[in-house]
Amino acid sequence: MKNLIKYSGIALLMAMGFQAQAQDVDVLVVEDNENTTLWDRSLPNFRYPDQRGISTFEPTKDNNYGEFEGVQVRLGGAFALQFQALEQENASGAPELYELGKDFNLATANMTFDILLAKGVRVHLNTYLSSQNHPDTYVKGGYLQVDNLDFISEGLASGLMEHLRIRFGHMENNYGDAHFRRTDNAMALYNPFVGNYLMDSFTTEVGGEIYYFNGPWLGMVGFTNGKLNQSTSSEGHTSPSLLAKIGYDNQISEDFRFRLTGSVYHTNQTKSAYLYSGDRAGSRYYNVMSGPDANNPGDGFRSGRINPDLKNELTSFMINPFIKAGGLEFFGIYERASGKYASETDERSWNQYAGELIYRFGNNENFYVGGRYNTVNGELKSGEDVTVNRFNIGGGWFMTKNILTKVEYVNQDYNDYPTGDIHNDGQFNGFNIEAVISF
Repeated sequence: MKNLIKYSGIALLMAMGFQAQAQDVDVLVVEDNENTTLWDRSLPNFRYPDQRGISTFEPTKDNNYGEFEGVQVRLGGAFALQFQALEQENASGAPELYELGKDFNLATANMTFDILLAKGVRVHLNTYLSSQNHPDTYVKGGYLQVDNLDFISEGLASGLMEHLRIRFGHMENNYGDAHFRRTDNAMALYNPFVGNYLMDSFTTEVGGEIYYFNGPWLGMVGFTNGKLNQSTSSEGHTSPSLLAKIGYDNQISEDFRFRLTGSVYHTNQTKSAYLYSGDRAGSRYYNVMSGPDANNPGDGFRSGRINPDLKNELTSFMINPFIKAGGLEFFGIYERASGKYASETDERSWNQYAGELIYRFGNNENFYVGGRYNTVNGELKSGEDVTVNRFNIGGGWFMTKNILTKVEYVNQDYNDYPTGDIHNDGQFNGFNIEAVISF
């Protein structure tokens, strides 16, 4: 209890410090003699990067664009800072782990541009200003989103485009619903906890996606080139990867919403499938299950996550239920991934299960408490069947719609890993505190 009070005090001080720097500004208009540039927070068919974006998945298809009055530019950003107080251990004789202290992690930052170029046509660009893995600035990715074809010819395919959306670019691919609730470097406001899921299905590949919306029903089909790092070299030739999603999402009554989706990702030939290792920013649990031994360093910047190492002929599917009844919210994951490592002939498979229960309360649901259970089991390249379990419990406070502070307790254990593996009888637990600004 003493530690909990101390850590909660740190969270409050972190959030108060962030609050002193953040402002709730909706629109800033900058004018000169010839043009008006609108720095806007409310572009059409756009997910709010603040509390209003919580429990949003694909942005709603809204055809009420109004008149296009010129290019609109929305400059956004996110900042996150954590205080980590974790302890870890593994089996006697296993490779040495780092001794963890209680201190602050490297602060992370994102910068985003969303620009309305024409009626129903928007471009998005996301840049990581700093991250665990790359303290230098680099571009995460971006896309062009087309919801209307009037920029080609007024009224072109208007009936069809009432239901369709087209996206293409080097972008975050829409496999599953978990990526809508994950922490994306500094953009941690959508995640009710500090860490992401064990099998963190997230990748950025060049491709296109076509969406169909009809009332509560939605569908998507997309193709990518299967590469995280782009190259025109013929070495490591890839065939196109396929992804698809179908779902039902309905606000049945004022206090009850039900959503259920199923997704699939398949790649037939690739040098390296990145679906579970595509996050270049790094995990939130710094230095866990990692050590100083150069021959067995552990998880590195993806510490605490599970990568099945299924690099060829990868097929993954995910089912996600989401229910919100009043302030009570449930999100679940069932995921199965199967494939091979580069040199393997036999297929291996991994399964992930997760359940997350959140209760939001207070004015505008600006407080929440909740818990998450996440377990993964599968076969290593060496043949052992292993299981990893994680339990999170915590809560958060939206001080404004742009400022969130959250506290969690996490416990994670590794079972049946072979002798000599750094994860053998591995376990870490403790508190994490995070303060987030997003605008």
